[in-house]
Amino acid sequence: MAQDVSFSVLNNNGDAVQVGAWRFEGDNTGPKVHLQAGVHADEIAGMLVLHVLMQRLAVAEAEGRLKGSVTVVPQANPLGIGQFRQGRILGRFHDATGHNFNRGFDQSAAMEQPATNVQQWQKKLVELAASAEVMLDLHTDDEALPYLYVHRSFWPRGHELATAMKMDVAIIWDNGGDGSFEETVIAPWLREGTTHGRMAATLELRGQGDVNDRYATQDADGLYAWLCGYGTIDEVTALAEWPVEIRDMAQMETILAPQSGVLIFEKELGDVVEQGQRFARILRRPGDPSSQVVLLAEQTGRMVTRYRDRLIPQGAVVAKFTGSRVSRNWSGGLLDPN
Repeated sequence: MAQDVSFSVLNNNGDAVQVGAWRFEGDNTGPKVHLQAGVHADEIAGMLVLHVLMQRLAVAEAEGRLKGSVTVVPQANPLGIGQFRQGRILGRFHDATGHNFNRGFDQSAAMEQPATNVQQWQKKLVELAASAEVMLDLHTDDEALPYLYVHRSFWPRGHELATAMKMDVAIIWDNGGDGSFEETVIAPWLREGTTHGRMAATLELRGQGDVNDRYATQDADGLYAWLCGYGTIDEVTALAEWPVEIRDMAQMETILAPQSGVLIFEKELGDVVEQGQRFARILRRPGDPSSQVVLLAEQTGRMVTRYRDRLIPQGAVVAKFTGSRVSRNWSGGLLDPN
């Protein structure tokens, strides 16, 4: 039976709210694993995936087939999960401070006495994962193909994970600098040169609307099969071949909206768009044809993500594409700076 390792933090009103966490104990012959979802509280898909996976882990534990311990945090952010405005959850940023929930974990973890409730929550979450040798952080984009972020130190090891999860794209990064959860967890591994036998990645599980039993079961099956292959669960599984497009972070093209307005996509997710080819347009003032701006592909590549709503503000990310060369807009850091 899984051990309850939940912890509490204070919300904006000073009331205690709980981060539900469970640990499935193995026989200590396999790697320790930390799985979590919902650091950005409005990214829901991973919550259902881990809910489904926990049922399979419970069976493996009961049958004595669990080799390493697995800590599961299916809904990691109780601060953001309650931020509803006019019927919609706003879970990327903390209302009271404007803090992006997945930024600054490194600073919070280093504080002896964190100053804000977000920093306290971040510090406790990092401490929960500190002993893990494997960390997978489940996220969700606006509208997207399934894709993987992985530090170069864990490649080509990450290819098996991308294959197991049937992810269409793997994005390899070198330097972040934003203090994301993944970056904070692996920082001591990189500093001490102890990445051998370890694994960390951020999994983007499609888009915000892709929350259903079919996808959750498929993704939970993929995680389970990968954990078997990694030596956490004593069970033989076979991974089917899956084509994964591998790109360095610098090769990704992020297209921002040059103006606000009605967003009309002319290409679908997964489509390959040629350099200079139009893929969308933005109509700033309906009724005025001259207010329309046509958006063109910077280089030939596949549309990996696109903006969910069809009324877009200026400066928002319209779409992200794979590319075959370094983007002329690349200046280092993250794919999503905000």
